[in-house]
Amino acid sequence: MVCRVSTTLAPAPETAPSASAPPRRRTRVLALPEARWALASLVAFLLALPLDLGGAPAWTYGPLYAVAYAAGGWEPALEGLRALREKTLDVDLLMIVAALGAAAIGQVLDGALLIVIFATSGALEALATARTADSVRGLLDLAPTTATRVRDGNEETVPTADLAVGDLVLVRPGERIGADGTVVEGAGEVDQATITGESLPVLKRPGDDVFAGTLNGTGALRVRVGRDPADSVIARIVTLVEEASRTKAPTQLFIEKIEQRYSVGVVVATLAVFGIPLAFGADLTDALLRAMTFMIVASPCAVVLATMPPLLSAIANAGRHGVLVKSAVAMERLGEIDTAALDKTGTLTEGTPEVTAVHPLAGSGVDEDALLALAAAAEHPSEHPLARAIVAAARARGLRIAPAEDFTAAPGRGVTAVVDGRTVHVGRADSPEGAETTVRVTRDGTLLGTLALTDRLRTDAAPATAALTALTGTAPTLLTGDHAAAAARVAEATGITDVRAGLLPEDKVEAVRERERAGRKVLFVGDGVNDAPALAAAHAGVAMGGAGSDLALETADAVVVRDELTAVPAVVRLSRRARRLVVQNLAVAGVFITALVLWDLIGHLPLPLGVAGHEGSTVLVGLNGLRLLRESAWRSE
Repeated sequence: MVCRVSTTLAPAPETAPSASAPPRRRTRVLALPEARWALASLVAFLLALPLDLGGAPAWTYGPLYAVAYAAGGWEPALEGLRALREKTLDVDLLMIVAALGAAAIGQVLDGALLIVIFATSGALEALATARTADSVRGLLDLAPTTATRVRDGNEETVPTADLAVGDLVLVRPGERIGADGTVVEGAGEVDQATITGESLPVLKRPGDDVFAGTLNGTGALRVRVGRDPADSVIARIVTLVEEASRTKAPTQLFIEKIEQRYSVGVVVATLAVFGIPLAFGADLTDALLRAMTFMIVASPCAVVLATMPPLLSAIANAGRHGVLVKSAVAMERLGEIDTAALDKTGTLTEGTPEVTAVHPLAGSGVDEDALLALAAAAEHPSEHPLARAIVAAARARGLRIAPAEDFTAAPGRGVTAVVDGRTVHVGRADSPEGAETTVRVTRDGTLLGTLALTDRLRTDAAPATAALTALTGTAPTLLTGDHAAAAARVAEATGITDVRAGLLPEDKVEAVRERERAGRKVLFVGDGVNDAPALAAAHAGVAMGGAGSDLALETADAVVVRDELTAVPAVVRLSRRARRLVVQNLAVAGVFITALVLWDLIGHLPLPLGVAGHEGSTVLVGLNGLRLLRESAWRSE
């Protein structure tokens, strides 16, 4: 029996609490060679720039520019040459050639700036990849490394990797279960939120299945191993995240999708601009100057800046409003979604139980406050989530919580304590699974009444789902590992009609991929380890940051830091505005490039004028993209 969902609204979230989490093995930025080379290039460029602009002798800043070129350019140049060996040509190599061409005709600063931009972009991409790999490795820490195996009545501690199907494992209270299997003896409440997303520990008795990595809270369990540890649910989550991340890559910005043809076209055209006049007797210097001018004005600087400033400005604006979007690619993908799927526990709901009703039994001699105070007194020594909710409810009403004596707790049966000289028992009612958890309170064996506890709906759950419906044209789908009754209650309160309950992580992935195969671009919003594979498989994934697991936060494209669900449709709207600005900027850049190229081919474009036109278009599209930094860009349209 699990805690169910309340449609009473939670208070609006304030600053998101910092979720306690075990230390993570995170790759340091400067541990990445790409980051070190990019930093060296940037530092050299920043040292050279004031000397160059200040009119210092060339020998003072020339070596610094050379360092910037070498540090930031050698790796993309090498990758470009490798691609060339595979008979492909990409923008990286084109930008390196353009930068060297700029230097060859005296525009050293322009070339160095191009190198720094590309080196920094490569470093950020490498960091994102490394952090995702860190989180996937960290997921394996959820599963214990050792287990207590029972053979012929003797106990032995063995590595979980050595467990085999059929082994009998003893799991004591407070230990994590070492392998997927079936309970054969004992009873205990197991926290399996990492797998199913259920908000409360689930009572496990003989015959019930349990999962590796879940936490046994109370009672000793003897578990018969039913699956090889390498094939456990937690191991399959790791595999799912890795596979989904690979199939989602390569993620490319819009302009990168045409880079091959554009790169080939510019190189061929530059060679033609140089070779054809030379073949007809033109002066070598003049032909080279015209070709280099052509490469400069045709280089995609304005096109690159047409794409990046709007997306980066949108990222900065979203960050000010509590949404961390991890990259320009992620921001672009958010604007492409045309359907949404939402997790329940911790996403549409708060993920923690609350007392929603107190029902004293007629003739019991106690009122609501007395019944709640009695239950809180008995539960006060307990650390169970239901106990904490009952005690919190009593304190919220300002009730006196009497001291308890002779406290005992029995797995699946509740707690017993002596309060004011009388024996009080508080335990969950043995009723069919429904939308709420019912707790019975007895005193000296006489039933006094019941308490109802549910998982509270977020204040902004309904507005957020309505906004996502308006943006995509279809209502979101609810994908949850919780039971159907709890899911139905949330769906009814938020206007969701498509509900899928009782899902394991791989089921969520399949639900997302089913929509992707139908041609939809899915936005998935979740918070738990069990949501990570779906976050990776979706076209765009958003994690709730308040109580989100490390893996979910690392896997998602964006994180809602302040736990405000309405920020999800807001960032989708912002992304769509950024995409529109990208299209505008590409049109402006295209007009400038076309005009300058035609001028250089048909007439005689002076190099300073070509550079001025090229840089002018770059500045223009850059400033246009910065419009998304304004506060009005975040507000609803």
